[in-house]
This record gives sequence, structure tokens and C-alpha cells, in this order.
Amino acid sequence: MSDLFETSGVSQTGPRPLADRMRPARLADVVGQDHLLGPDGTLTRMLKTRTLGSLIFWGPPGTGKTTIARLLATETDLAFEQISAIFSGVADLKKVFEAARVRRMSGRSTLLFVDEIHRFNRAQQDSFLPVMEDGTITLVGATTENPSFELNAALLSRSHVMTFQSLSLEAIEKLLSRAEVEEGRKLPLDAEARQVLIRMADGDGRSSLTLAEDVWRAAEENEVFDAERLQEIVQRRAPIYDKSADGHYNLISALHKSVRGSDPDAALYWFCRMLDGGEDPMYLARRLIRMAVEDIGLADPNALVQANASRDAYQMLGSPEGELALAQAVIYLATAPKSNGAYVAYKAAMRDAKSSGSLLPPKHILNAPTKLMKEEGYGTGYQYDHDAPDGFSGQDYFPEKMGRKSYYDPPQRGFERELRKRLDYWDKLRKERG
Repeated sequence: MSDLFETSGVSQTGPRPLADRMRPARLADVVGQDHLLGPDGTLTRMLKTRTLGSLIFWGPPGTGKTTIARLLATETDLAFEQISAIFSGVADLKKVFEAARVRRMSGRSTLLFVDEIHRFNRAQQDSFLPVMEDGTITLVGATTENPSFELNAALLSRSHVMTFQSLSLEAIEKLLSRAEVEEGRKLPLDAEARQVLIRMADGDGRSSLTLAEDVWRAAEENEVFDAERLQEIVQRRAPIYDKSADGHYNLISALHKSVRGSDPDAALYWFCRMLDGGEDPMYLARRLIRMAVEDIGLADPNALVQANASRDAYQMLGSPEGELALAQAVIYLATAPKSNGAYVAYKAAMRDAKSSGSLLPPKHILNAPTKLMKEEGYGTGYQYDHDAPDGFSGQDYFPEKMGRKSYYDPPQRGFERELRKRLDYWDKLRKERG
């Protein structure tokens, strides 16, 4: 993972990337994390005591996690050690811990920065606990994944989680302005192209400076690029989206809730974000089917038909043509009347089914294929609904020891208005004939 102003590894005697040259030397120079480093920020309050507890930095790449960890060590006079969970194993951890113990015996503590800490397995994460508890190290772990799911509860209980935010457009603009001062020249972009470059950075400070370097390299003297030319010169940064991690679950949640909230425009946006991030269209098709039955149901029975049809169309056409069928389904579902009546009824019936034991159906609705079963009363008193007035007998079909239950309560929306009328009419007949 590259982080904002992270050391590039380039020899200090050779050319240094712009992001490396601009790495802040003071916490006050870090942009975009005012909730942590502002006057009332969480880290600011901690630093007033000149001591730190162990921390977990959680946030997207390019937001300053490595830089801030390094500067925290300087502010608190701790020795700074850095390892990556991608390249380190148990042997490496033992060496780091032993060096920290030796350093502590000489009177100096160690801040150990662990990049991609979620990549360590459970046993490796547990190995930090003793050296955290006895003060050998102050741990600062960095992760792009949700710590609640990726880190051991024991490690989390001994750490304070700090959430890093993607850099705002204003923060990226501030970085570019500083870069222009560092370079002694303006970016050769018109106003629209500059805004396009800022959006291309996708909240990643290091990426914005790398893009700026690409522009300076490509520009000839007195040349100014417009937005179209800019996009030809620099390759657009891949969106932050991991199909197996937080990005996946955050975006599908946004899509589902936009459909449920009857906002076709927002739903289309999140749908396209997921496709652009490389999501499997068939996964999206399955989720649309789920939305049709969970959030629309019988308010519009055609919603499930549309969702299934979009899946079939995608399987027939493939990508990219089939994605239009999915987009059509997104719009249909978002604009359909909403009801969770069937979903709620199913959950309630399932609760009773699990808790009511093995109650038998009432005998009057059981078949009696043998003489003995007829003698036991099977089928006695059954009323054939087609022979009843209005095609409705009003008999009770629940177990006798359970009594009648009511699960399905359709709202007055869409097709369920008609179902509500039918149920109310049948309830009326049932009471009259009861």
C-alpha cells in the first residue's frame, strides 16, 4: 500500500519523486485530517500529554497514515521502526521486538509502525500483545480494511482506532498549490482540466502529486492542456474498490438502500460505480432479484419478473450489452411501489414455525386414504372451498393448539391495495361464518 508522502525508497542522491520531496516535516503541514490533527483533534489532545497509546489507523490509501505515524514518533521522542505485514513474518517480528527491548533498556521506547497490519494472521497479531502490555513498543498499525472484521478483539481492545478520511477536493487543491511552489511553476492545465485532475486523484494525496508530475513531464513550453487532452496524457487512477472487502459491501449497501428509497438516479450511480470497479455483473443481478422480493414484493409482482429477465438478458448478451438490461432493472425496481409485507410475514411465520414444535394440522384438512384414518376423523368436516359461496369456506387451517395467527399485513401501496381488499373481505366472511 502506498501512503501519503511515504518514503519512496529512491536513492537520496538521485531524482526524488515529487510526493517524496513534499513529505511533511511537521504534523501541522499534513492536510485533510483535521478531525485528528485540528485544534480539537483526537491526536492533538493525545499529544498534549506527550504520551501515546497504541493506535490503529484505518482509512484509504494516500491519506497520510505512514507520514503521521512517523511524525508522531518525532513529537513524542520515540524511536521509529517500520515493517510491512506483506513482507514480514514471525522471525522479523522477533528481531524488531528484541531491538525494542534493547533500546528500552537504554532509556528509549519504540513506536512500531506496521503497514497492512490486517495481513498478519491471528497468531502473528497475538504476538504483539505482550510487548504492547509491558511497554516495549507503542504499536501503530495501518489498514485499509475494517478493523472490526480483520483484527483480533484482543488487539483492538488494547488500541485506539483512528479513522482516516479520503482527502477532500479542497485538500487536494492545497497539495497541488504546494506542489507548484515546490516546482516553481504552475500546472499547465486550464481551470476545467485542473478540476478533472483533482477528481482523478480520488481522495489520494500521493496520487494527485504523481498525476501532477505526469502533466509536467508531458507539457511542452507554454503548452496548456484542456480536460480532454489531460485524460489522453494520464491514465485514470483505478477506483478504490475491492470486491472482497469494505468497498464491495459499502457500495452494494448504497445501491440497495437507493433502490429501497425509490431514487433511480442514485441507484444508477452506485450500480455504475460497482461495474466500473470490476464487480461481477451476475452478482449485481442476484442482488437485484433479492431487492425485488425483499423491498417490493407483491406491491408490484412484476418486479421479480423484471429482475429475473435482466439476469437472463445479461447471460444471453454478455458484457457490455447485457449491462443495459441490468440498468433497466435498477430503474424499474427503484421506481416500483415498495413493500416489505411478504418479507415481514415470512420472518414472523418462520419464528412461529421454529418455536411451535411438531404440531399436527387440524384433522379436517388431512386426507383419509384408509378406513382407520376415516375412523380417526381425518377429513371429517372439511369444506370444499369451490363449493362454498364466494369460493371461500372460512375454515381454520392452523394447528388446533396454536390458534389462528396473522402474519401478512399488506400496505396500501401498489398491487397490495387489491390484496388488502381481498383479505379484509375474507376476514369479514370468516367472522360471519364463524
